[in-house]
Amino acid sequence: MDNQRATLAQIARDAGVSVPTVSKVVNGRPDVAPTTRQRVQALLDERGYAGRPGRPVGRAGLIDLVLRDLGSPWAMQIIEGVEEHAHRAGFGVVVSAAHGRHRSRPDRRWIEQLSARRCDGVLLVLSDLSGSQRSQLAELGIPVVVIDPAGQPTPDIPSVGATNWSGGLAATEHLVGLGHRRIAVIGGPADVPCSRARVDGYRAAMNAAEQRIPAGYVRTGDFTAPSGYRETHALLDLPTPPTAIFACSDETAWGAYEALYERGVRVPNDMSVVGFDDVDGARWAIPPLTTVRQPLTEMSAMATRMLLTLMNGEELDSRRIELATPLVVRHSTRAPG
Repeated sequence: MDNQRATLAQIARDAGVSVPTVSKVVNGRPDVAPTTRQRVQALLDERGYAGRPGRPVGRAGLIDLVLRDLGSPWAMQIIEGVEEHAHRAGFGVVVSAAHGRHRSRPDRRWIEQLSARRCDGVLLVLSDLSGSQRSQLAELGIPVVVIDPAGQPTPDIPSVGATNWSGGLAATEHLVGLGHRRIAVIGGPADVPCSRARVDGYRAAMNAAEQRIPAGYVRTGDFTAPSGYRETHALLDLPTPPTAIFACSDETAWGAYEALYERGVRVPNDMSVVGFDDVDGARWAIPPLTTVRQPLTEMSAMATRMLLTLMNGEELDSRRIELATPLVVRHSTRAPG
C-alpha cells in the first residue's frame, strides 16, 4: 500500500482503534497505552506512512473557533466562554469567520489553513461542515464540536444548543399572562431550526391560551435589526395591529424599537416587546428589554469542555446537550392599554 492510500482512517480500522488515537501516535503524543502505540506504530512502519508533509510533530496547543459573524453582539460572549476554559487547559484560541457564498460553513481553504496551524480541535458556531470537510478532519484526527448549530445537528458531530422551543413558549406565555391577546412574532430564517423552534414555542403558547393567530402576525426576518425594523412596520400597517411583539432575537427587537419610535408607538405603554438572547446590550436599551436568556457563555464553556475531552481521546457522556433558556423580565412589557 503506497503512502497516499495508507490513510489514518485505514490504519485505525486495521489496528482496532480510533482515528484520534492513530493521530496521537503519528504526532508523538504521550497519552497512548504502550501496547496500543506499538500496534499502531507497527502498521505505520509496515505501510510506510510518514505523516503529512510539513506538519510538525507534537501538539500545537491551539483550538480553532469559527464564527458565522464576528460582528454579532453575541460573538464576544462566545469567545469569552471558549478562551477562559481553553486557557485553563493550556490552549490558545484562533478566532476566524466563515467566508464565501454560504457563510454557514467555512470555505475550502480553511482545512488547509487548519492543518498548517496544527490546531488540535475545532469549535464551530452557527456553522456546518460538508461531508468532505468532515472526512478530512477525521483523517487529520481533529475533533469538532458545534455550538448552537444553525442546521440540524448530525449524530456524528457533538453539539451544544439551547432550549429554543421552551424559550419561545416562555416569552409568549409572559405576554399572555399580562393580558395580551394580539401577539405577533418576528422569526429568523425559516430554514434555521432554532428559529423554527422559537416560533413553534410561540404557536404552542397561543394554542394553549386558545388564542387565534391573525393573518400577518407571523413574520419572517433574519435575526437582524433591519429585518425587525421592516417587519414591525408591516405589523403596524395591518388593519388590526398587535399589542405585543415577540422578536426571536435581541437584534430584531432593537429594529422593532426603531420602527415603533418612528411611528410614535411607545414601549411598553402602547406595545410590549420581548427579545431572545439577552446579549449585553439588552439591559441598556431604553426601556431595558425583556428577553429570553440564551446562556451563550455557558454554552461555549460546555462545548470547550466537550472538545477538550475528545482531544484527550476520551468518550463523551452525551453528544448533544441543550441548556435552559430562562425569561428575564425588564421594562419593555406591561399589560395592554
